[in-house]
Order: sequence, then C-alpha cells, then structure tokens
Amino acid sequence: MNFSLLPKIELHCHLDGSLRPETIIDIAKQEGIRLPSVEIEALERELIAPLNCESLDEYLKRFAIPNLVMQSKENLRRISFELFEDAAQENVKYMEVRFAPLLHTVKGLSVDEIIESVIDGMKDAEAQFDIKGNIILSCMRTMSVESAFEVVEDGKKFLGKGVVAIDLCASEEEGFCGKFVEPIALAREYGYRVTIHAGETGIGKNVLEAVELLGAERIGHGVFIKDCVEAYDVVKEKQVVLEMCPTSNVQTKAVPQYSEHPIYQFHKDGIKVTVNTDNRTVSDTTMANECTVVFNEFNINEEDYQQIYLTSVEACFADGETKEKLKKYIYNGEQ
Repeated sequence: MNFSLLPKIELHCHLDGSLRPETIIDIAKQEGIRLPSVEIEALERELIAPLNCESLDEYLKRFAIPNLVMQSKENLRRISFELFEDAAQENVKYMEVRFAPLLHTVKGLSVDEIIESVIDGMKDAEAQFDIKGNIILSCMRTMSVESAFEVVEDGKKFLGKGVVAIDLCASEEEGFCGKFVEPIALAREYGYRVTIHAGETGIGKNVLEAVELLGAERIGHGVFIKDCVEAYDVVKEKQVVLEMCPTSNVQTKAVPQYSEHPIYQFHKDGIKVTVNTDNRTVSDTTMANECTVVFNEFNINEEDYQQIYLTSVEACFADGETKEKLKKYIYNGEQ
C-alpha cells in the first residue's frame, strides 16, 4: 500500500515538535534570535532526536529551540498553518494538533492571543487545502495545578471554535493524575473532551488512573498497559482509544525497537489503536512513514488499515458532519 496516497487521520501531534527547520532559521534571522546554527543540516541535528535516545526526558530536550521562535502571534499563526499544510500534502484529511499555551507567554502574549493565533493558522490552511482540524490544549505536568486551571479557564471561550479538548503532557511521574483531578473535572464540566498522556514511560497504572480519576476518553501512547493488567482491562472494556506513536516510542525507549511495539497485538485483541506521528520534526517522520513502518513490521493488510482509520474517525473530537465526510474517504476511495 502506498500510504502517501491513502487518506489519513492524525490525533496526536504536537505543534512545537513539528516546526520546519527552515522556518526556525527564517524567524531567528528576522528577530535576531541566536541558534546553535543557521545551517539546515546542523540545526536538524539539534532538532531531531536519534532513535537511540536514552529516555523520554532526553527526547523532550529537543523542544527548547522551537519555543524560541513561538513567542509572537504572527509566528504561531505561520507555524500552525505550515503544520496543517505539510499534513495536507501527504493526504491527511483531519488532524488534531496539541500545544501548551503557557510555553508561549515569554514575550508577553496572553493565553487568549496564543490560542487564537494557532486557530487562525489552522483555519488559513483549511481554506486552502482539503484538510480539517481541531486544537487540543495541553497542560504541563511539570507546572502547578493553578496553571492547569488557567489554561482551562482561558481556553473555554474557544470551545466549538477550534478548541475541542484538554491534555496533560511532559515528563511522566507515577501518580500524576491525582494532582490534576480538579482542573480536568472543571474542563469536562465546561465541555472539553479529555485525552491524557499516560503509560509512555513504564507506568501502566497511570493509564488506569487517567481513565478512572480524570475521565480520559483517549490515552496518548499507553504502551505500558501491557505490564498492568488492571489498566489493560479498563482500556479494553471501556474502549478507551490509544493514540500510538511508533517512532517516538522507539526513540523514548518505551519499546526497544519497532518489532516489539505492542500496537498490532493490542489491535488484534480488540483494543482500539490509532497511528500518529507525535512530533513530525523531533521524530523526523510523517503519517505516511508511521503507517509504512507499522504495516511493514506487522504485515497488516488493507482491512486492518481501514479498521484503524475508522477507529480514528470515531475517536476524533470532530463534529458529526466532519466524521461522516471522513468515513466517505475510506469507503469510497476518494482522494
């Protein structure tokens, strides 16, 4: 199968992990921002995490440089537009992009301005390309509970206008869910959907708590439910959808190599899985590449692909009209 031609859906992609290196250099030159290098190849070595990363924390260090150029409304709008443009070029029909607004306040932008700029970039792309999108607001687990409340409160006015969900991300420690019960409960009350990063770094119990304490409908990664029977059973029973990111999981050492990734085993056992990039630049990947890796590694057939695509449709936080359109792409073979 040629995955660059097939319709695709992406539910787990970080804005700040998916910048074009050329754009970083261009903005840095315009604004006098110092970079380790203004040569593309040298900068890429700073931006792209190797497959032999030691840990998730080493992987996360790659986000420092992109955030330097994500501190103005114009830049955020441009970067958002370019991400959706890049996705559209490989026939991604729908995409949910997540980002942490509080990382972009360094030069005085308000959270409102930040969220609005990213939505504007997405809408610019929707107007030019055959792609639809939505935005997920991430709260950093390394920040205070108060900061999570701030994101929830400031983002609520954008619900139904481009923002659909709330997320918790960054370094994963055991038991983090208990700390954020109240802000996530408030988010659900306001109408946010809930997806939580959990089970990425060897702590399957975090997935259990994300579902039971936070009401997570989807889990970012969730690899380590394989080592926690209670989490595995809850995910399977409640049909919680896993947003799996194979290349990223190899880089962060969630799995040693592609062949040991549990995505296909989960899929065959009735757990709902989706395929995603996580970070297009940091992981040096695309949706076409992720699909190719998974389907080559596990000899998955066209029927499997259709099932995973339709799982993505059902799991996405889009409205009913968008979902119906997305189903037609796979049923009718529309390009």
